[in-house]
Amino acid sequence: MTIADLPLVNATLNGASALLLAGGFGAIRARRVGLHRALMVAAFVLSIAFLACYLVYHAHAGIKRFEGPATVRTIYLTILATHTVLAALVPFLAIATLVRALRGRFPQHRALAHWTLPVWGYVSVTGVVIYWMLFG
Repeated sequence: MTIADLPLVNATLNGASALLLAGGFGAIRARRVGLHRALMVAAFVLSIAFLACYLVYHAHAGIKRFEGPATVRTIYLTILATHTVLAALVPFLAIATLVRALRGRFPQHRALAHWTLPVWGYVSVTGVVIYWMLFG
């Protein structure tokens, strides 16, 4: 694997995280707490792996500029801006939500998860969209 492979790795990690988050949500709705826990911890681990790969890639490759048509550039920049702002929140939200669950503070966990899940899910999905728009 080379540095050039990391954007695809990152998109794959983001996509897998999105699927795990959706599965975790479905599991808790079905009251399958053990499965929910396993899926959410797996999503958290993949997100940590994503962050490591993302930092390595950008430390070595720099920034990839959008090369598509100008009409699509505005859409790309809008997605990128919302993705970036929300991505900065995900580590804090995910850790706080996970800690509440691990401490058995389930009402607080549930209340924070109502915010964490949609933000984290959006960031995971838009990460794949950004990859597709940049690397096609």
